[in-house]
Amino acid sequence: MCGIFGYWDRERRALDDAALARMGASLTHRGPDDEGTRHDRARAVAVGNRRLSIIDIAGGHQPFVSDDGRIAVVQNGEIFNHVELAAELRAQGVRLDTHSDTEVLLRLYEREGAAFVHRLNGMFAIAIDDARDDSLLLVRDRIGVKPLYVAEQGGRHLFGSELKALLQALPTRPAIDLEAIHHYLTFNYVPAPWTIWQGIRHVMPGCWMKFTRSGVDSGRWWDLAAQQPREVPFDDWSEEFLAILDDATRIRLRADVPWGAFLSGGVDSSTIVALMARHVQQPVKTFCIGFADPRFDESPFAADAARRFGCEHTSEIAELNMLDRWPHVLYHLDQPHGDASFMPTLRVSELAAKHVKVVLTGDGGDELFAGYEKYETWFARADAASMGDDAFQRGYFDSISLFTPLAKQALYRPEVARQLQDIDTFDVAARPWFEQSAHFDRVNQALYLDMQLLLSGNNLVKPDRMGMAVSIEARTPFLDWRMMEFAFRSPGTTKLSADGDKKHWYKRAVTPLIGEDLAYRRKQMFTVPVGEWFRRESHAWLRATLGGSALLRELFEPDQLTRLLDAHRDGTANHTRELRALAALALWETQFPA
Repeated sequence: MCGIFGYWDRERRALDDAALARMGASLTHRGPDDEGTRHDRARAVAVGNRRLSIIDIAGGHQPFVSDDGRIAVVQNGEIFNHVELAAELRAQGVRLDTHSDTEVLLRLYEREGAAFVHRLNGMFAIAIDDARDDSLLLVRDRIGVKPLYVAEQGGRHLFGSELKALLQALPTRPAIDLEAIHHYLTFNYVPAPWTIWQGIRHVMPGCWMKFTRSGVDSGRWWDLAAQQPREVPFDDWSEEFLAILDDATRIRLRADVPWGAFLSGGVDSSTIVALMARHVQQPVKTFCIGFADPRFDESPFAADAARRFGCEHTSEIAELNMLDRWPHVLYHLDQPHGDASFMPTLRVSELAAKHVKVVLTGDGGDELFAGYEKYETWFARADAASMGDDAFQRGYFDSISLFTPLAKQALYRPEVARQLQDIDTFDVAARPWFEQSAHFDRVNQALYLDMQLLLSGNNLVKPDRMGMAVSIEARTPFLDWRMMEFAFRSPGTTKLSADGDKKHWYKRAVTPLIGEDLAYRRKQMFTVPVGEWFRRESHAWLRATLGGSALLRELFEPDQLTRLLDAHRDGTANHTRELRALAALALWETQFPA
């Protein structure tokens, strides 16, 4: 786990070394153990790395450079099948001087070129400077577990694991991207490829970019929508599901540092911890935070699960009101996110960081196997089955939207509304994913949309950024590529039953492993009651936060903000989600002022 950074200048204008140093320093939290940069000033290209040492502590320094000095490789992430790949290379007579997974990347690239990426099972953002054809290659993992951003100004391309790294090397601060805010108000996060800054974009999950003197090329190297659903009996489904998840968990235990797991006592984290316990001799270290308010306290369930699996369990009761942590959270996120669960995720990450450098999590299980209440609610609608495709797509999109198009137009100041009136978030951010997944059943279409938008845009940002904020690595067995492809070969009826049972076959499959009480425990969201605070003890704080934001005054009509605040305080409407999003935007501004 690391942070990577660097640049490519088409006109061979070398970036100042001080700017490169600032890029690296801004990522120190992602990699406090080591730093390395390869800067070819004559060609005006650099690849740099801040390292959190997990595999081969002594020998894993990056960049890894080819014997002839012409190829340099850095990565952020882990290649979980590097042991098997290294054995294969050695059997072919390839010399490997370390046990580092990054050296494996170098040797594979030397032999196979860019096609090597198909061999990888891992989470990664990779940069390869290749002087042989005078190019820079960027590659991002299949579903976007690891972040990777790019910016272009006048033929110079910057890249980095976080937006703040790019800001260190841009000559001027980019303008706010109004279209990104427009989409943010729909999703509660800025969906990729947009970012809050004009001219800075994501490298999309499962995609690559290549920079040469003649221009920029890009493409997709993995496509989840390529799966074709197939009907199989439950026993066969269960056997394959458990075999894939067990092996995905096993290879994610490879580390030369202490590791553990986040454990809530829900079905996802309990399943991962149960599988971890199969593969190790020592007790699994597990971590949980609880709250004094029983509505939000999962710690008793986590303690029960820890006892069942013989874990070394660490739990703390945390202060429920974490609003004072929100600005710090948003600094590490780089962008506004209205999801309040980032705050308790940072808190449990801080607890784990006192004991381990790696944690396994249950992230991805809900998006793959229909674990959220919204799926049950939507597909229980009387008209859900009879809708045409357009009505279904628009209807599901509307059900997950924060502000409706009309509500956004009413909120904007007139000049902002005019600039954004012709941009339909559904058309540009959602419809393309529905078109890719048109061959799936309706349940899998909804899940596919959430895999591409919610998972990569918000839910995977949470463990990556909150873990990296305290220099620990989060690993997600459910997002092993084999499990993702298996999940989308599985018909929606295996996930959401006709009577609304979520994770339908999944829970049946893991019941012998974790017990019926954990498998069928009602899902409890890992969050805090922000909406209640906004009505009572934190209402004055919220008004001051929204009213004190220059950005909000520039974008939104003050009387519309007042209307939202008054209705929420008086209890005539529940505007928790809308006010969270607006508060996050205002607090983000304090961390990245103009």
